[in-house]
Amino acid sequence: MQSSLIGKIEKAKLYAQEKNRVTFSEFSARFRGENDTYDIGYHDDKWHCSCNFFSSWGTCSHTMALEKMFENMLPEEALITKFNTVP
Repeated sequence: MQSSLIGKIEKAKLYAQEKNRVTFSEFSARFRGENDTYDIGYHDDKWHCSCNFFSSWGTCSHTMALEKMFENMLPEEALITKFNTVP
């Protein structure tokens, strides 16, 4: 293996540990919930989810789970839920 590629691999390992280097501006994904699979995403500074609960409340367990998973990699406006206030 070339030494330049080895250096890139080592740098990637370091970057992967420093999650504060990444801020998502938008993404989309499929979320497998207990009852169904939902289209979920973050676009135009807003969450989107195809579940029925989200259409009424503007948040749901799926978006909250992603907030928690990516909390250090999302812009502040994406963090609707403050998990430390939930009992």
